[in-house]
Amino acid sequence: MDPLDRRRFIRVTTGAATATTAVALGAPALATPPAPAGRGRGHGPGHGHDHDRPPGKDRAPVREFRALWIASVDNIDWPSRTGLSADEQKDEFVAWLDLAEELGMNAVISQVRPTADAIWPSPFEPWSEWLSGTQGEGPGYDPLDFQVQAAHERGLEYHAWFNPYRVTMDSVDPTDLVEDHPARTHEGWTFAYGGKLYYDPGVPEVRAFVQDAMMDAVNHYDVDGVHFDDYFYPYPVEGEELPDQETYERHGDGSTSIEDWRRENVNLLVSEMHDRIRGDAPHVRFGISPFGIWRNASSDPAGSDTSGSESYEIISADSRRWVQEGWVDYINPQIYWQIGHELADYDTLVRWWADLAEDSGVMLFIGEGAYKAVDGTFEDPAELSEHAALGRSLDGVSGMVYFSATSMRDDTTGAVDQLVRERFAHPAIVPVIELPEGAAPDAPRLHHVRCDEDGVVLRFSGEGTNFAIWRLRSPHVRSTDLADARNLVAVVRADNDRKIQRYLHAGADPHAWYAVSALDRTWHQSYPSRAARPRR
Repeated sequence: MDPLDRRRFIRVTTGAATATTAVALGAPALATPPAPAGRGRGHGPGHGHDHDRPPGKDRAPVREFRALWIASVDNIDWPSRTGLSADEQKDEFVAWLDLAEELGMNAVISQVRPTADAIWPSPFEPWSEWLSGTQGEGPGYDPLDFQVQAAHERGLEYHAWFNPYRVTMDSVDPTDLVEDHPARTHEGWTFAYGGKLYYDPGVPEVRAFVQDAMMDAVNHYDVDGVHFDDYFYPYPVEGEELPDQETYERHGDGSTSIEDWRRENVNLLVSEMHDRIRGDAPHVRFGISPFGIWRNASSDPAGSDTSGSESYEIISADSRRWVQEGWVDYINPQIYWQIGHELADYDTLVRWWADLAEDSGVMLFIGEGAYKAVDGTFEDPAELSEHAALGRSLDGVSGMVYFSATSMRDDTTGAVDQLVRERFAHPAIVPVIELPEGAAPDAPRLHHVRCDEDGVVLRFSGEGTNFAIWRLRSPHVRSTDLADARNLVAVVRADNDRKIQRYLHAGADPHAWYAVSALDRTWHQSYPSRAARPRR
């Protein structure tokens, strides 16, 4: 089904009967078809479980991952159409970053390799057709470099979103690709299925190549995360079988079924990519956004009490194992159903994933189908807000990601406005994920706080990638103050061209006290500076 339909129909079983229902395959599922407080484990204030947790479940946490998916495939979000000038493309992306800030987000997940192509000058694959309209034709600038820098200037994390194996969206003819495309020049690397062309995950050389292609971006750009969506083996197409029997006979060892062999091929991609990121860029987070159901309890006692399609079976994705093995830093399941859904209840699935993630060392960010709130599939405009409240009540949930950026902008039902008003009124610091690199910086120095006609101006210095600005009721900075999101004014990126940083708090209270804490690039937080009251 065309991804622009914004919905997929898959088979779901209820007991012995089989029915067909609309079950979204997830943010990227539609795009490419894709700690709360207390979950960070750092040093310094604002890392311990008790200190980061807000005093009530309905109060916003200080630490929470909040992100927008920005899809390039089929020009879903960015660029809005092919053939835009470089300046027009830049302006559009900046508008998405502006939206992310307005919504209270602290990260964007931008699709950089949608169809075995690239939005950067890759030595492995051609320029993406979704930029110019013609595969291999450059846009006249480096979009990935621009996007990373623009996001960081706003204090937003930038996660580069890759689709590992999809080659085309609407063709099975390799000659439709540019002449030197690897899928065209390497015989036996691809198969056709469902009207699309895919790299064959069972070919070892393919697995190595797609990793090389993705690691090129990791090694040459200052990305904060590497993100996969839910496409590994393609979703089933009625009346078609995956044409990989010959690959199985050539590369399988005969000791496992073809189904187990496929799952192991995906596991190898995930585990090897994890190891390569750790080796080359140990500060970069690796996360995957799988289909929301691993297995139903009717298929496996460890599964969820649901009756939907299972990623374990239909796309050979053993997402539970990725968490158990620690092959990912975060897991971001696409749970695109409402609370009370008959076959795939949101509440049931979020609790299942939270139980899996808790104490695993892997963070859980819930993938949210904002498009369903906007197109009316969710009958209650409060659904997204209720989802955020549920996640905050569970120890295993550390944030959420919204698809799509366009839906979050259009908000025809007011659901997004209600979500932001009720849940994102205050900023949040990205949770700490323990990586090989990272430690809390020294406390910054607050030089002075002054009132002027525009508000309160803070000047401060210190070592940090970002700084958190705090507004307090007294000169005594307590750990409880740093655990209350109502005291967090902003998280700002350090200006490396300035020794003394400057922040303007417009329309601020001149009688409040201000303090600053420093954050390293993996979000370990320092002790705060002294607190100071504005002077005129």
